[in-house]
Amino acid sequence: MYAVIRTGGKQYRVAPGDVLRIEKAGAAANETIEFSDVVATSTSEGALDKPQNARVTATVLGEGRGDKILVFHYKRKKQYKKLQGHRQAFTSVRINEIEVDGTTYRAEK
Repeated sequence: MYAVIRTGGKQYRVAPGDVLRIEKAGAAANETIEFSDVVATSTSEGALDKPQNARVTATVLGEGRGDKILVFHYKRKKQYKKLQGHRQAFTSVRINEIEVDGTTYRAEK
């Protein structure tokens, strides 16, 4: 069982028990968040459904920042160089359960 959710302008394929990094969410550690923007679900191999009402609940594990990415602009023969760094903030979450049309799928412990 898996679902495709949309959060932070990106889509993620999640299953119960998965740990993933999403765009920074305004939630504290050990807080439960709910994703209601579910794009698609699959209950069996090869079958993909568009659910009427589905939601995914997750627990926030923590926040952090990714690796530094260097952005270097350079124009030859013009004496122009510009170096800029960027570290994207993220929130790490663990998927607890996926609820699709009244049926709940939980992570095995």
